[in-house]
Amino acid sequence: MKVIILFGPPGSGKGTQGKIVAEKLSIPHIATGDIMREAITKGTELGKKVKEFLDKGELVPDDIVIEIIRERLSRNDTKAGFILDGFPRTYNQAQALDNLFEKLGIKDYIVVHIDVSDEEIIKRISGRRTCGRCGRVYNIYFEKPKSCECGGELYMREDDSPEKVKRRLEVYKESTYPVLEYYKAKNKIKSINGEAEISEVTKKILDLILR
Repeated sequence: MKVIILFGPPGSGKGTQGKIVAEKLSIPHIATGDIMREAITKGTELGKKVKEFLDKGELVPDDIVIEIIRERLSRNDTKAGFILDGFPRTYNQAQALDNLFEKLGIKDYIVVHIDVSDEEIIKRISGRRTCGRCGRVYNIYFEKPKSCECGGELYMREDDSPEKVKRRLEVYKESTYPVLEYYKAKNKIKSINGEAEISEVTKKILDLILR
């Protein structure tokens, strides 16, 4: 059973790598944002609770998030393992996840820390351009588009400005530093350089998992 927690700042490539590695290992890629949206769409009791907090612009409490994850991990497609992306984000969440793993009989897992410099993160995120017509996202540093394939105009989201990205990184570090220390104390952290080509980063992750 392969259980992997992907850890890294916004823009580090967690989502991209999670999907690629999950497909190669034939296990589900579980992103907390996705399962929350699924719960809301299905109108489950937990989904309704999540929506209440999101509608108020508040963070979803840890006990609700962990319950949503517990429900997701109890499905049959996780029997051979899974990749967690976007959770845990706080020390309390890390402890709650370990308690959940114990109840589910999961004894071993690996935390892959995708390490990317602040400068690279700011470049990646501030380089994003979104199509105002179809919503497709490009990056001026990698694709250099002048307009979208659909003909729509590209724009920078307010949250992607360098100033906003710097603030997001500060918040990320404040909340996740205790999580890193928590997993370091348990000797679970495996760090890799996330600034290489996508295929190279994938290879590094797979090498760690398949050792």
